[in-house]
Amino acid sequence: MRLAIAGAAGRMGQALIRAARSAPDCEIVGGTERTPPQAYDIPLSTDPAEAAKTADIWIDFTSPDATIAALKSLERTPVRAAIIGTTGLDEAQEQAIAAAASRLAIVRSGNFSAGVTLLAALVEEAARRLGPSWDIEILEAHHRRKVDAPSGTALLLGEAAAKGRNANLNDLRTPARDGLTGARKDGSIGFASLRAGGIVGEHEVTFASETEIVRLSHEALDRAIFADGALRAARWAFAKPPGLYSMRDVLGL
Repeated sequence: MRLAIAGAAGRMGQALIRAARSAPDCEIVGGTERTPPQAYDIPLSTDPAEAAKTADIWIDFTSPDATIAALKSLERTPVRAAIIGTTGLDEAQEQAIAAAASRLAIVRSGNFSAGVTLLAALVEEAARRLGPSWDIEILEAHHRRKVDAPSGTALLLGEAAAKGRNANLNDLRTPARDGLTGARKDGSIGFASLRAGGIVGEHEVTFASETEIVRLSHEALDRAIFADGALRAARWAFAKPPGLYSMRDVLGL
């Protein structure tokens, strides 16, 4: 597979490059950066179409605006699939990704870890089995440089919990708590975010009744898990028709 990597000089971009270089079936043909370094070991451009001019797969873990602009630029390239791990997208941007899936096989996820994907499936099942009388709270922690909250992974887990209750997350999500918030609303899903130091990623989903508590959690120790998952998704999407897919599709859950 010929890969083009958005934000190639960033932390996630570098993790993707390391993973791809250790994979015999991958070749990195280009990447993007807003301000390309003077010397870098792969061809870099500010233009996604230039970076992906010979690519099969586009991998993007950048920012919402950059991701949407790149998808538009990819119309002028041979790219057939896109792996999108960008978080913090608004509804209009999500719709733009769905529209691009009419011509690309897109795997879109808030987290490409196999462990988190399995955790989401377990959260959905727990929400379904335990029922609406159990309170659900989602706690996430990330490094101090992360700019969006809750994390894309926390929202992914919230969506799984809401799906287990046959509901939409927007209808159950509780706003961030501060001040006199009143009693907890029945059936709601709460979120809390921590930002500190170099935390790669920690997520915990708590199900609580008046008499017992169940906790499901995941801790990322290395960004390599996200890069490895992205490459796994790329291999899977390479032979798929256009459409919008998730990591659950990739893992067959």
